[in-house]
Amino acid sequence: MTSARGGNASRRRKEVIGFISVECPGRPLDVEDTSPIYPDEVLRGVERRISGLGWSVLVTFWNGEAGQDLGQIAAMPGKVDGILVSIGSFPSRLLEPMARRVPVAVIAGDPAERGVDVVAADNRSGSAAIVTHLVEDHGKRRIYHVDGPPGMPDAAQRRSGLLQVLRDHPAARLAGTTHGSNYVDSGLVAGRRILAECRDELPDAVVAANDQMAIGVLRSLTAAGIRVPEQVAVVGFDDIFPGDLCRPPLTTVHQPMRMLGERACDRLLERIVTPGLPPQVELLPTELVLRRSCGCPPGTLIRRPVGHGNPATAEPSE
Repeated sequence: MTSARGGNASRRRKEVIGFISVECPGRPLDVEDTSPIYPDEVLRGVERRISGLGWSVLVTFWNGEAGQDLGQIAAMPGKVDGILVSIGSFPSRLLEPMARRVPVAVIAGDPAERGVDVVAADNRSGSAAIVTHLVEDHGKRRIYHVDGPPGMPDAAQRRSGLLQVLRDHPAARLAGTTHGSNYVDSGLVAGRRILAECRDELPDAVVAANDQMAIGVLRSLTAAGIRVPEQVAVVGFDDIFPGDLCRPPLTTVHQPMRMLGERACDRLLERIVTPGLPPQVELLPTELVLRRSCGCPPGTLIRRPVGHGNPATAEPSE
């Protein structure tokens, strides 16, 4: 990583990085309500990188509400040397003017993004791996998808991986789909909806776009007397620590949340030193984590690497 110190330019720097945590649109910014495990892990990765430099992080939140005060967001470029946006559903009408004023890197953004640096997990490969496991190893045929919020790039990539597996396996099909807000309570609602919609024929498996929603689905199903995984398998994505505490423990895809923060911070610091660097996209590899909730035997804990991601390149991937 290029040093962000040195030369007369360092004396003109503020030695502060901005971090904008993007919440689900319309979601109350209540820590007790949202339990924001993902952004906390990403932020820890950022802090790990800049702590040795003696820099600071200025954190703010954005939930996309039309009435939300934009003053704090608009003023941030004047207070920092660069900005990290996590996750990548931040509106372009705000992102583009910001990127013209200071270096910007987007965490979990759209891999097709061409205007700013993007660091993301290889969501598509991870999603394809977990759905392939359900279909090929457990014979699941009716897959219900609890999707993430519309407009979230990581949710779109995970959806793409799921649909590709179903296209490759004609015997399997999508039994239904609903969108959630990425939090446990929306998973609870999704679980109740599945029970109402599919009372005559339950799905073989529920694939949730993240672990928090998967945990909510699991709770709804077990509260209704549905046996997981004997009647319905449930899987998630992220590998947050509460998933291992579920009954049954949650099968999921591990994404390197802290490494996302570290690599995005590295890229931002490089751009602060060398503003003319071309925008890059870097995809980090994921890992399939097999536990009991997919139908694997009790006590199972198997980790399988999924793909290799891709190194940062001069041009964004298609």
